[in-house]
Amino acid sequence: MSIVLVLLVIAVVGGLVMLSRQRAAAQRRELEDAKAEARRWVERLGGQVINLVGTNEAAKQALADASERYTAAGSQMEQASSAAQCKLATQTAMEGLYYVRAARSAMDMDPGPELPDLNGQRHAGAVSEDRDVEVQGHAYAASPHPGQRTPHYYPGGMVAGRPVPQGWYSEPWWKPALVAGAWGVGSALLFGAMFSGMAGVAAASAIGDFGADSFGDMGDMGDMGMDSIGDFGGGDFGGDMDFDF
Repeated sequence: MSIVLVLLVIAVVGGLVMLSRQRAAAQRRELEDAKAEARRWVERLGGQVINLVGTNEAAKQALADASERYTAAGSQMEQASSAAQCKLATQTAMEGLYYVRAARSAMDMDPGPELPDLNGQRHAGAVSEDRDVEVQGHAYAASPHPGQRTPHYYPGGMVAGRPVPQGWYSEPWWKPALVAGAWGVGSALLFGAMFSGMAGVAAASAIGDFGADSFGDMGDMGDMGMDSIGDFGGGDFGGDMDFDF
């Protein structure tokens, strides 16, 4: 009876070892596949960033944003040790391609195929008319088209739980919320002034939801109102897509 028990234990242990090896092999394959996918997108973005030269302020700014994502994606690739980290690099590279597309449009070039919704762009809507507003003594502008007054592009999407419409802006006023993960109290005034009544913009309907509880735990972040614009960071998108420029 003891021999049977020993054999059973040996069989169970052997099975566990084999299962562990198979799982490790599967994880290695997954990591290699994720690295290859990330490398493909980073290289595609790099090709666009290297070969395109902005011919106007809007295109230059969009390409600068794309170059920033290219650098970030490359750094993420170098440090990636898991499939999830590789996917983050892929997403960053894809985000950069949004800005490449914007730059090409700003130069009256074929932007290439449409990109899929990666961060709630369809829900956020798009700027549908030129608008100039003044909030807390500061002037802001938004437009569906690039221009000298609106050189900053945003592909649209959710930022700290709020929809920011796709469009061209006088400055990237949404970036403090990307960094802090929360909106400042002054943001409600800006949203209301800039998007109220604008067709096709979901953000206008969300203005009423702004309140003290909407801004998260401000902690030691200080006043994240409109006066805090200046410390900017990047965002990221997710998704899976394939296209060629």
